[in-house]
Amino acid sequence: ATKPGADVDYLFAQVDVSRRTVDTSPNCGNMLAGVGPFALEAGLVTASHPRSRLIIHNVNTGKLIEATVETPNGRVTYDGAAQIDGVPGTAAPIRLTFLDAAGAKTGKLLPTGQARDVITDTAVTCIDMAVPMMLVAAAALGKTGQERPAELDADAAFLTQLETLRRQAGARMGFGDVSERVVPKPVLLAPPAQGGTITARYFMPRTCHMALAITGAIGIATACCTPGTEAYRLADLPPLDAEGHRTLIIEHPSGQIAVELEQDPETGVIRRASLLRTARRL
Repeated sequence: ATKPGADVDYLFAQVDVSRRTVDTSPNCGNMLAGVGPFALEAGLVTASHPRSRLIIHNVNTGKLIEATVETPNGRVTYDGAAQIDGVPGTAAPIRLTFLDAAGAKTGKLLPTGQARDVITDTAVTCIDMAVPMMLVAAAALGKTGQERPAELDADAAFLTQLETLRRQAGARMGFGDVSERVVPKPVLLAPPAQGGTITARYFMPRTCHMALAITGAIGIATACCTPGTEAYRLADLPPLDAEGHRTLIIEHPSGQIAVELEQDPETGVIRRASLLRTARRL
């Protein structure tokens, strides 16, 4: 690692084959799940028994992520009982904990200085937590938030409207012209329908994710706990426990994802954000 306190560096590149572009501005939590097992198997970090903890420096954002990998007898195992909606089968759990993830690219949780902005008569929230995003209520764009990804991807007029909002949000967040960049990511939000905290449709940025990006889940969960945001308005928010923890359930096209947040009860600052992922060796 090139950063003190970290074990390995990780640089993520988002490749858009159709547009022939490579963007290294965002992080990716799903790819991040494979970094720990690889680093251990490659001998970059020494494994422990029964699990190994390592700190990953995401070069894209300069932030640190703690990964806990199952390593019985000092060897990475991929077999286990952890199950994730949208991922076939089961595998060994990998816990990812994002440390101080606010302001990943802009240095601010709310880059515009406010929890709610209005762009062409549409209310949005611009937030930068693990990844920069523009959050908008699905109803504001004539959607329910329960649509399947293929249905949203087939609506050209809707996609044009969403991209127009995204580009203007990107400028307000300080990114300038984002027409060739993948951030900020646009996200449709709606009230929960399956007993969770909120419903989300996450775009990458021009097609809808079949499930939900990990960094996106952390940003959405944080927005749900931030008064004044569009997410806060739509969420069925669980209470904090005595230690400042709460688990938020985000509903997505393939099921649900749980995000555990540690929040200062007095200041509202999110200290840590954790979730479980899996990985397999190809």
